[in-house]
Amino acid sequence: MSSAPRLIEPLPAHQLDTVKLFAYLKDHVEGFATPASLQQFQGGQSNPTYLIATPTQKYVLRKKPPGHLLPSAHMIDREYRIQKALAGAGVPVVKMYHYATDISVIGTEFYVMEYLEGRVFSDVLMEDLTAPERGAIQAQLFATIGALHAADYTALGLADYGKPSQYIARQIDRWTKQYIASCTEDLPAMNNLIAYLTAHIPADDTTSIVHGDFRLGNMMIHPTEPRIIAVLDWELSTLGHPLADLAYCCMPYHMPEKAGPAYSGYAGVDLAAHGLKSEAEVLDIYCAQTKRAGIENWNFYLGFALFRSAAIAEGVYARSLAGNAADERGSKFHAMTKLTSETGWEIVNR
Repeated sequence: MSSAPRLIEPLPAHQLDTVKLFAYLKDHVEGFATPASLQQFQGGQSNPTYLIATPTQKYVLRKKPPGHLLPSAHMIDREYRIQKALAGAGVPVVKMYHYATDISVIGTEFYVMEYLEGRVFSDVLMEDLTAPERGAIQAQLFATIGALHAADYTALGLADYGKPSQYIARQIDRWTKQYIASCTEDLPAMNNLIAYLTAHIPADDTTSIVHGDFRLGNMMIHPTEPRIIAVLDWELSTLGHPLADLAYCCMPYHMPEKAGPAYSGYAGVDLAAHGLKSEAEVLDIYCAQTKRAGIENWNFYLGFALFRSAAIAEGVYARSLAGNAADERGSKFHAMTKLTSETGWEIVNR
């Protein structure tokens, strides 16, 4: 099923001085015209996001939230920078118009980008589409992640966008600490997976741009054509190991359909009948795009992706308990921690 975010009037804590904002945009965004209107996208964005409509064009404004922020949180300047750098580099991204550091305009830094009409599919089976359409989008998904990883980050001015080595080791350390801090139950599979990954990091230390959350649900698909028009949600992007990014994108091959609140998969699905490719076929597409002869230590990278997802899910569960969120939702995320860690442990033992 495809979905579009709902528009609402700005929440009380997120209201903006539109007179000052629109005057600023007329001076800094070429072609911006008034009268203009502003609505807020409803949803789980940690950074408030708005639609601005003018007589000739629509724009999206994304800002830091109000109040005191940790220095490393809500770094929207990185989102702007990576998308601006990738324009014309073979990776479909939204066009960036302007980044504002002047907090006197609306109280925080913000940026303005193009508004795109399109579809976003939360279900990896894309049930609304025909089999040929599903296959076309899936092939583009893996060609696109390949194009991202093949991009020359130094030539794009991104040599300082992250640390250029030991990404896997740093990620294992980071997510192990976060998992331990949020762990609510001793899970032998997770303990075993952490120990295995720590002891078996491959020698290959390739570095590329990594998205950090590269999956179908973060692709904007053309309104009527089976074509990716933009990769969305760059908050987690950095420099890292490309196979970690790729393995995360391949997780649906190892997860059951309707696996949980944040995951769905292909396991048990007749892929050919749905027009979908096998994991081996999409890896071939990726290798052709990146000019790789093949992929070594694949089960390690799958295990790593599942470990990371398990740690994230347990963090969501712990926060839901601390915030007295609905027990049903919280328990589903804890179940995802168990499922992903057990699946990861099984895969690395093949």
